[in-house]
Order: sequence, then structure tokens, then C-alpha cells
Amino acid sequence: MKKILLILIVIVAFSCKNEVPIDYAIVSGKILNNKVKELSIESEDRKVNKKILIDSEGNFTDTIKATTGIFSFYDGKNYDNFYIAPSDNISINYDAKDFKNSLTYTGKGSEVSNYLLAKKKLTADMTGNRKDHSKLNEGIYKTKIQKIRDTIISLVSNFKGLPVTFVKNEKKDIHYAYLNDLSNYEYVHGYYTKNDTFKVPNTFLDELKGFDFNNEEDYFNSKHYSYLVSGHYRDLGNELAATNQIDKGLAYLKVVSKISSEKIMNALLSDHIESIKDSDNIKEYFDMFMKISTDNADKKAISELYKKVKNLTAGNPSPKFINYENNAGGKTSLDDLKGKYVYIDVWATWCGPCIGQIPALKKVEKKYHDKNIYFLSISIDNAKDHDKWKQMIIDKELGGIQLFADNEWRSQFVRDYQINGIPHFILLDPEGKIVKYSAPRPSDKKLIELFDSLSI
Repeated sequence: MKKILLILIVIVAFSCKNEVPIDYAIVSGKILNNKVKELSIESEDRKVNKKILIDSEGNFTDTIKATTGIFSFYDGKNYDNFYIAPSDNISINYDAKDFKNSLTYTGKGSEVSNYLLAKKKLTADMTGNRKDHSKLNEGIYKTKIQKIRDTIISLVSNFKGLPVTFVKNEKKDIHYAYLNDLSNYEYVHGYYTKNDTFKVPNTFLDELKGFDFNNEEDYFNSKHYSYLVSGHYRDLGNELAATNQIDKGLAYLKVVSKISSEKIMNALLSDHIESIKDSDNIKEYFDMFMKISTDNADKKAISELYKKVKNLTAGNPSPKFINYENNAGGKTSLDDLKGKYVYIDVWATWCGPCIGQIPALKKVEKKYHDKNIYFLSISIDNAKDHDKWKQMIIDKELGGIQLFADNEWRSQFVRDYQINGIPHFILLDPEGKIVKYSAPRPSDKKLIELFDSLSI
């Protein structure tokens, strides 16, 4: 009997030693009234991006191999954040026709997702209309966001089943979100009240005096802390650029290079790899980034990008497109527009910020309608939205030259210009050479300054 017990103990011990830790979570669910064939899953840091197939009855299931954190799902229309950790088995269920009221999370590890859902609803209810919220005077605004912060802290403190570490980090993030709202108030209030000269009182940001912008633990555990840090160094970079009359991108790199935390410095640099495309001096930006960064993966990434964009600097010939459909009839190629400056707007009917630029674009077009410049809009809509594009031109009374790209995001012209986000604006000279790879938006007063400096 003793011998059998000893064998069992050895077997159990051996099994425990060789047990492979579970490094994935199971995500499943059912979508009622579903009309799509896949669900997109993405991690907050965008390192995980996966498509899950949805069957004809709306069911889906798959594994997500990832570390603990916040993810998002998107079905082409409906979107929400959820939380998973290795070994979780979470079920996402909703009715596509009534997403807001029907969304539920169940299963192992669903508590945090349910908290996030409750938090979102509570925040929306307390904030109300964001435009009206941002228009409040500073005293009322500050009192309101303090109440929102305290109410959400109470929610997370009393929510059942949440991991202790999550609650600890979430409380910090809630407070940082409050500080972030304070720091952004001057801009958003001025924007919504159309008061460009608005300034907050000197005491409004007292809670940010002496703030530690080098807390590595909070930077990597709180997105709102990281927002505060990136905003802080962006502002310092803008101040340096204005004072020394240098490129904003280069000024930002100089400011970031002085950060005492190497990890935070590298993280901020990593977020600005793509910014090389907006720099007025791409070569200098590349050289400085390579000198400052200590992250070999980021150095490789920016080196590869530099090879693609180094020919997009001012004075180089523009990449071309040939025979794009013209809404006015026929086909148009970029070479057809030589002889005048060309202000190019790359957009799509589904892009909210693109639509938001239309009123300003129409004003600029009217101001320069008889000048030496073409206003060219290139839609990168999917072919199935071709009729929607045609109708929006009518509904919005769009002027200028309206073209439809040949292969949406995959159009060679878009790829040659390394355009990853829209709206994107480009200015070419009468010879078809690049003046500005990333030109100011129509709503930016710097666009008129640029046009006037060229005597357009």
C-alpha cells in the first residue's frame, strides 16, 4: 500500500512539473440579426489583430493568444472594449439591431468586461452631450469631472469579482483620466466655444504642479498616464519649435531625448516613427531618431520606413496615378493637372474627420477659385460604396475635381505616399513636384499662410 501511494505521489509531482501554462483565452459568442462574416479582435497596443469567423447563425469561437489586458471587437458597425487574461473563457453576445441595450459578457473572467461596460454607460450618462460638457465654465466643469472621477472610483471599488491588481491600477487610471481632462480643457473649451484666445486661470492646473512624468510603472499600466506624458512632451516640443523656429518633429525628438527614463523615452519614440513622414527634414529626423533610440526593433522599423519616404521630400517628383474615374465624366491622370499647383485631399465617405473638413475646404476653394491651383479630392472608398460617393458629391455640393481611386487603400498612389490615415492632404507645384507631403488641413490657418507664401 505504501509503495502504491509513493508511486501516485511521484506521478502527481511529475505531472505538475510538466504542466504547460495556458497562454490563451477563449472568446466566443452569438450575434443575433447578424449580417457580417467576421469579427475583428485587436489588443489595446495593436500587437494582436485577429479575425474570427462568424457562422450563418451568428455563432463564433476562437482562441486569443495574448497577455492580460484590454481588447476590442468590431463587426464593421458595432464596437466595444473587453478584458481577457490567459485561461479566460469569455462569451460576447448581442443583437446587432439593438447593440447598446443587448450587449452582455458572460463566462470565466467576464467580470472586468462587465465593469468596463458599466463604467462606459455611467460616464456617458454623467457627461451628457460632450459639446455642452466642454462649453461649461471652468469652475462648473472642474466640479463635474471631479464628481465623475469619484463616482467611477466608487464603482470599481464595489464591483464584485475584480482582480485586486486590476482595481489598484484602475483607480490610478481614473484619477489620471481626470487630470487629462483638466489639461485638455483649455483647448476643447476654446474649440467648442469658438474662442481662440481662451485661457484657463493660473490656478486651474494646480493639481499638475510637480507631476512626475517619469513613473515607468504607471506609464505602462495606465493609458491616461501615458496620455499625460505624451501630451506634456508634445507641448514642450511645440514650445521649443516656436522659440527656435525649427521643425516640430525635430523639436519633439530633442525634448524626448532628455527624458531620464529610457523605457518611457523609447516608448514615446516608438509612437512617433510614422511622424518622420510629417517632418520638413526627413533625413535629419531619421538621423536624430537613430542617435536617440536604444530600441533595435524601432531602429529597424524607421530605417525601413525611411527608405520608402525619403523621396517624398519637397522638390521631388510626386508619385503618379493614371486614369482615375472623374465624377464629371471620363478619366483623369495626375499629369493632366500640370501647369497649376494641386492641393490633394485623400478621403472617404465613411471617414468622419474627412467629412468634418468639407466646410473649410469649400471656403478655401471659393477663396482661390480663380487662382493658379486645382483642388483635387481622391476617394479611397470601397467599390461597393461607389454610388454612395456619387451621392455625397451631390448632397454636400462638393467642388473641385472629384476622383475615385482604382483600389481604395491598396491603390498604388496611396501606397507610394505611405498614407495610413485620412484625411491626408498633399500640395504639388505646377511641375508636379512635391511642395508638402503632409500639407495643412483646410481648417488650419497655416494652409492660407502656405498658399500666400507661394503667391498662389
